[in-house]
Amino acid sequence: MSPLQDTDFWRQNHLGHWLRLALNRFDDRVLQLMAQHTGVPLGLSNLAARGQVGAAHLHITRHLPRMGARLTELAQSAGMTKQAMGALVTQCEAWGMVHRTPDPLDARASRIEFTTTGLAWLCAYQEAVTQAQAEMRDAVSPEVATVIALGLEAYAGQ
Repeated sequence: MSPLQDTDFWRQNHLGHWLRLALNRFDDRVLQLMAQHTGVPLGLSNLAARGQVGAAHLHITRHLPRMGARLTELAQSAGMTKQAMGALVTQCEAWGMVHRTPDPLDARASRIEFTTTGLAWLCAYQEAVTQAQAEMRDAVSPEVATVIALGLEAYAGQ
């Protein structure tokens, strides 16, 4: 009997599975904190509270530099297709988080930049991430959190 016939336990008991669940929990907590953050503009706060701003939208928050970027650069940084990132940017643009400006180096391209509302969102994101990290440390202990962070940093950097 092959190992695959013995049990399917391994399919949901591996590091990749636990990393995905942990990331989902972390992102959910960050969005929950942002929905309650007084610095987040009311419209975005309401969208986050209703679950309309999701983990996918955090890709823009995580990867868009403060000085802006071309769509292709943003998509590459987030590990997404240009088309998928374009759809997220269009949504975030409708919500007032970002806007497109002409690229001074290439007339065919545009740059994605945070608006004032988007910068307020980014500031709230930083505070929410800090709080979610502190909550994780409290949940698993500072020592375990340090080992997790060091291990993940070493693994991701390979």
